[in-house]
Amino acid sequence: MAEVYETAPRRRRGRGLLIFVVILLLLLLGGAFVADRWGKGFAEGVIADKVAEQVRAQRATSDTPEVTIEGFPFVTQVLDGRYQEIHIQVPNLTAPIENDRKIALPVLDIHAKDVRASLDTLRSGAGDVVVGAVTANGTIDYPQLVALLGQKGVQLSEKDGKLIGAVRVTALGQQVDLSGTAKLTVVENAIQVRFADVKATNLPDLPLIQNIVDAQARRMALDIPAPKLPMQLKVQSVTATPAGLNVTFGADEVNLNAGGL
Repeated sequence: MAEVYETAPRRRRGRGLLIFVVILLLLLLGGAFVADRWGKGFAEGVIADKVAEQVRAQRATSDTPEVTIEGFPFVTQVLDGRYQEIHIQVPNLTAPIENDRKIALPVLDIHAKDVRASLDTLRSGAGDVVVGAVTANGTIDYPQLVALLGQKGVQLSEKDGKLIGAVRVTALGQQVDLSGTAKLTVVENAIQVRFADVKATNLPDLPLIQNIVDAQARRMALDIPAPKLPMQLKVQSVTATPAGLNVTFGADEVNLNAGGL
């Protein structure tokens, strides 16, 4: 009987020690997780400040950039000084183009890949924060395009991925409805809009009528200078969408700590 009473306390002590170790590990893991999330939030704030500085350097305006550092755990990326991808959204961006004109983007959606920044740089703010590759998207709505075009009565829309322009003009003493498809190209970091195949929908296809149509098509030509954006972003491509022209921007090897970019 004595042996039975001696072993029972040992088992209880063994179980108690195991529970203590498990709780300690959970506390340590929980603390590490909290520290990891805090460090991630701090670094995201640093990156947001850098992007905001570059927005101001371009004489543009926006709401506070929203930054998300992808990947988990964060601490391993900090120790390595490299971040696979950082997602940045710049809401309500208004950027200058030329001649005191501006372009407004509801949001500039940026993906920065292969970001290199040491822990000391993030902590002190001094040093290089280099982005290997940057891609971004923003939409220029159709009312802005019409305003830039400066032609009253022009209506712009999208059909089957193409930009369609329509306008009513007076020709030969009557109202003429014209419509055509635009060709979108990127030329020297500017967006070029040229209307082709413009037709008069309610007049016969005669040489005199076509001359009137061609003259209107030339008046609807538009060159949109690239907006001045942070992170050295340049226009790469443009497509028509129901909401407006979706513009893709890009850049390589950008230093976020170079405020004049």
